[in-house]
Amino acid sequence: MVMDSQPNPPLCPFEKRFPSQLVRDDTFYMSLAYNQAIDAWRADEVPIGCVIELGGEVIASAHNTVESARDPSAHAEMLAITQAAASIGDWRLENATLYVTKEPCPMCSGATLMARLKRVCYAVPDPKMGCLGGASNLNDLPRVNHHLELTAGGVLEDECRELLQTFFKLKRERE
Repeated sequence: MVMDSQPNPPLCPFEKRFPSQLVRDDTFYMSLAYNQAIDAWRADEVPIGCVIELGGEVIASAHNTVESARDPSAHAEMLAITQAAASIGDWRLENATLYVTKEPCPMCSGATLMARLKRVCYAVPDPKMGCLGGASNLNDLPRVNHHLELTAGGVLEDECRELLQTFFKLKRERE
């Protein structure tokens, strides 16, 4: 049985961020991921956003489209990794950094390792399903042939957590 999501998502009370282009730091890129999360909310998707940066430029940006695509693999990170590989013409994203508003799940954590990303920066830790430090850490497996640099939590963590919690609170109220 296919269940359709409600046609109108709860109104998003959050505004997009407009970071200065002059300082391209973790907050800048996470702000862009946060904006993607707001786009996800407005599309009635779980508000998780992701951007991938390489050499100071955004080479990919995406948000969850699991509901609209009816695809359990349509997570923001998976879509962004696919975009980034197409953008540079190589599946190896060796010097790229992935920014995501919530700690990657097992599937997305595995994809970050397989894509040979240099670094992953996530805003909100996920103790239930996160696999880069939350529930487990694929990056710590001793036999893995690639390891990521991690920035776990801290970068817009409060803002991203509030966005996620508010989304689910309003969804529950509508049901």
